[in-house]
Amino acid sequence: MSVRPRFDPNRAARHRRARIGMVVFQLATLVGIVVLMALLYNIINNAFGLAAIEYRIYPATLGLDLETLPQTPRERLLEILETHLSPGLRRSLERTRPLTQRSNEELAALVLERVLQPKVLDTWPLVPSLLHTQDIVAEVHARFPQAEVRWVRWLNTRFLTRPQSSDPLRAGVRTAILGSLWLVAITAATALPLGVAAAIYLEEYARKDRWYNRLIQVNINNLAGVPSIIYGILGLAIFVRALEPLTSGAVFGAVAEGVTANGRTVLSGGLTLGLLVLPIVIINAQEALRAVPNSLREAAYALGATKWQVVWHHVLPEALPGIMTGTILALSRALGETAPLVVVGASTFITFDPVHPFSKFTALPIQIYQWTARPQPVFRNLAAAASLTLLLLLFLSNGIAVYIRHRARQRRLV
Repeated sequence: MSVRPRFDPNRAARHRRARIGMVVFQLATLVGIVVLMALLYNIINNAFGLAAIEYRIYPATLGLDLETLPQTPRERLLEILETHLSPGLRRSLERTRPLTQRSNEELAALVLERVLQPKVLDTWPLVPSLLHTQDIVAEVHARFPQAEVRWVRWLNTRFLTRPQSSDPLRAGVRTAILGSLWLVAITAATALPLGVAAAIYLEEYARKDRWYNRLIQVNINNLAGVPSIIYGILGLAIFVRALEPLTSGAVFGAVAEGVTANGRTVLSGGLTLGLLVLPIVIINAQEALRAVPNSLREAAYALGATKWQVVWHHVLPEALPGIMTGTILALSRALGETAPLVVVGASTFITFDPVHPFSKFTALPIQIYQWTARPQPVFRNLAAAASLTLLLLLFLSNGIAVYIRHRARQRRLV
């Protein structure tokens, strides 16, 4: 009976602190949701909308429709090119590849680029375009009497399948998407096995009373908080310069004769990002292994299993869902990194796709950075469309990883 008077005041204080903590956590969650929604709104708002476009020759005067231009009869496209291209330009194109041997899509692209020559004069975001359409049309007719007002979806299939271009109407992110996929693949192939192996050693084999094991653990924890640009400098020194014969592909004969070897390749970028996320993978894998109950290990030892059999057949499969969660977070960070790639030497303008690990490359974050730095306002719309593409790619890769994690968990339950 004497304990209750002292306990009740403490209980009330704990409940009060718990309610305050709950309110703080709810407010933090709400702020995070609001900020995320504001970010998505800004990106989507700039990825669609009205645009004022001026042509050297308007499509209607030639009886063309831009939406169905690739489906225009081949003979009509050849006739337009024959009529409106200068003899010198036509001879130059014929030397590159005869026009009669080009596909309808290539001929339509030439008509758009060389004959119609569209130019974006101004753009408007999605919400003003929906709410003030008539005012925008009147403004365009007053400022640009010859311009045409069109709805433009900056994020479309053509945007996803075209390479980079200095013309915003023909620019795309195909090269950047392929570069990002190469980087993520190389990052996962290096960081995942090394990170899981290091976590298994530190949790299952390393003795905690040894000073060097404690030193390794402290360094791993510290490396997880190092700024990403430091890893870029490390990658520049090791992969681009010290290991240039390997990362450039010279030792494998991937460098053509007479061409100077250069380590600024997608392999160097992927290895640099692998170093960046390696501490994150190790720490998350350690937490997943630590969460496996000791009773599972003791039961396996009781049946005569060796240390390695316990780890490989029981502990690691049980910890796999948690390891996959940490890997998802690590690869998501790698997919959005820019600073290390800038230091390592990712190209800001490149028009050919990476086809092997020794190719020059760019990535979606680099592409977004390059477009936002351009002075023309229209490139901000392209940057918004590329940002939306990056988010969709991130959701897709995360979805695949979550599916793999779910399947691994289901197999353990069967």
